[in-house]
Amino acid sequence: MFLRPELPKLALTALAVVSLTAATEMDPINPTCPLNPNWSANPTMKLTVEKRGTMKVMLAEGRVDSGLPDRLSAALKANPDVSEIWLRSPGGDARAGNAAGRIIRSNPGLATRIPSGWACFSACNFVFMGGAPRLIEPGGEFIVHMFTSTGDRSLIDESVAMGTDATTELIGDVEQDSALLASEDNDFLIKMGVSRKLLTDIMYRQKAVKGSGPDKSTRRCLTLDEALKYGVTYAVE
Repeated sequence: MFLRPELPKLALTALAVVSLTAATEMDPINPTCPLNPNWSANPTMKLTVEKRGTMKVMLAEGRVDSGLPDRLSAALKANPDVSEIWLRSPGGDARAGNAAGRIIRSNPGLATRIPSGWACFSACNFVFMGGAPRLIEPGGEFIVHMFTSTGDRSLIDESVAMGTDATTELIGDVEQDSALLASEDNDFLIKMGVSRKLLTDIMYRQKAVKGSGPDKSTRRCLTLDEALKYGVTYAVE
């Protein structure tokens, strides 16, 4: 059970739910998720400050890259009156996502939001969880998966070409780094007030890569009820 902190007074326009006028086509491989999630194709996360109603918000759109924490810190210092960060991202650098989440948490009262129709995947999850409060609008997608320590297929192929010893060494390095990252993620969730069961019940139960069996899913979109259950978001009264 998670206690909801007091929500700041937000503009009514920002709390309005946008109705989806057309049915969302679902992904047959990842049936809990839309076929074409609306995450930004920006190769690095772009931070744009805009007025939305009476609020000043920061739109964070694009890939979570290694330079994001420094850019985010500088942008927040230059715009101390930003009240929310709105996220649309396909994920990226896991540790940069954790660092960005901690920067957001170091700014008391700074909220994060996934607007209706936007998607926040993978490393974006950890940026989002830095907010207090955290808001997922109906129609917003919080998409999780099992993280992989190396997504560089060329590195894997190269090690295989070099022979068994090189592949064994790579596997050992990946296992070690994955264990460290899992520990870091666990610590992060505790500090952000999110249930660690989000990892054990949901994230770690997803496949890291598409398998050869009937279940080829690698992504899971949380329902709003699940997001509330695990403390990912708060109920809005």
